Amino acid sequence: MRAVPASIVNVGYRSTNFWVVSAGRSRFLVDLGWMGMFGALEANLRRMDIPLREITHGFATHYHGDHAGAAQDLKLAGMRLVLFDVQLPFVASMAQWMKPADRYTPITLDDNLVIPIAEGRALLATLGLEGEFVHTPGHSDDSVSLLLDDGSAFTGDLTWPGFAEEKDLATVTRSWELLRSKGARRVYAGHGPIRAMP
Repeated sequence: MRAVPASIVNVGYRSTNFWVVSAGRSRFLVDLGWMGMFGALEANLRRMDIPLREITHGFATHYHGDHAGAAQDLKLAGMRLVLFDVQLPFVASMAQWMKPADRYTPITLDDNLVIPIAEGRALLATLGLEGEFVHTPGHSDDSVSLLLDDGSAFTGDLTWPGFAEEKDLATVTRSWELLRSKGARRVYAGHGPIRAMP
């Protein structure tokens, strides 16, 4: 049986994209909102007619406050946080950058779905999605991209090759080359419009 093509909806705010990837009513959230602004994410989901309760799983491309800041708020609303082994050391350290005014809800570590990246395809299949997760360091060491089999790549803040600093250029280039070798064709980045692969 052929899988239903995924639909992709941007529910972002404050110049940051948060992508809802859906196969029917199975919904997966890529990047998890700004800290202290869960209400804005809820409002955008309502505006796009996406029930929050249908977002069963979500993941952050990396653990910075504008991409994972509302993770715990989403968990409290019923979402399961998918956390990859390469990201685990970075979750708690994100909290050190938060100030009281940020109204950040700290992420609990004992109730997440922690898996190796290699098991990501099997997880996506349970949600009706065809794709895999790819470790793509360059912006940060914990950066992970979601690559759907149709060529859609959700890259978070992976630095565009032309903007990489000299010290990061080799790592950034390897990450983009890896995505390209696996069939990436369109980039759904954490900021800015959808683009063709660089």
